[in-house]
Amino acid sequence: MPEFDLIDTALREDIGTGDLTTRYFTDPARLATARIVAREQCVLAGGAVAREVFHRVDPELEIVHLFPDGMVLEKGVAALEIRGRAASLLTAERTVLNFLQRLSGVATITYRYVQAVQGTETRILDTRKTTPGWRLLEKAAVAAGGGTNHRIGLYDMVMVKDNHLAACASLDELALSVRRFKEAHPDIRVELEADTLDQVRAFAAMEGVDVILLDNMTTGQMREAVALRRDGLEFEASGGITIERLPEIAGTGVDYISVGALTHSAKAVDLSMEIIDDPA
Repeated sequence: MPEFDLIDTALREDIGTGDLTTRYFTDPARLATARIVAREQCVLAGGAVAREVFHRVDPELEIVHLFPDGMVLEKGVAALEIRGRAASLLTAERTVLNFLQRLSGVATITYRYVQAVQGTETRILDTRKTTPGWRLLEKAAVAAGGGTNHRIGLYDMVMVKDNHLAACASLDELALSVRRFKEAHPDIRVELEADTLDQVRAFAAMEGVDVILLDNMTTGQMREAVALRRDGLEFEASGGITIERLPEIAGTGVDYISVGALTHSAKAVDLSMEIIDDPA
């Protein structure tokens, strides 16, 4: 799997030709237990990646306890406990924490956004504004936080944005292209980006359009746009979205709110690894 290739890359860049500190300053026979502890409230994500990192370093390491992704951890709670050679635990420590802190950060900010629209039918979407090479992991973290994944890449959904529209000769040409595409690919969704209500009206009348993205519109404009809904047509709000605005935007009746900040601005959560001597 691509995410496991990323694990190999991360371990190679950290360990290189060998962990000198552990090799020369740690008893290779010493056994220990390690706990990864939350230093703040957070939503866990990346547990399977952490498990794989530990086992890539040392297949004999034993996972004693691991909470599932999506679990809300209170400060002081151990997300993971693992037992084995102390040297292996120390070698894996930073790579494991890098993955867990980043992915749990994505899950945590997503959870906060999802909570802000709780009680409505609006769903929080991620975007393609992800860390290169990390997309599948970060989108899994969004899902762990309760968010909904938008398209994975350019290959699984059509999204006609402003630059595409600028290259299109006319609305009639666009409508023809949409209709022909849907005839050939009826199961692939088509989304068009609109930044004016005139565009919304034109796009809503086109056969084959599944979603209209309302780009940087006021809540008043969003309400007018949603009033143009027909069967099978959904609306997505995007652009300038802050967590404070979410309840108001959800109140317009949009189906989705897409938020690039879930992945491009997520703050790493504070996790640390504690080593405990194995009583055995």
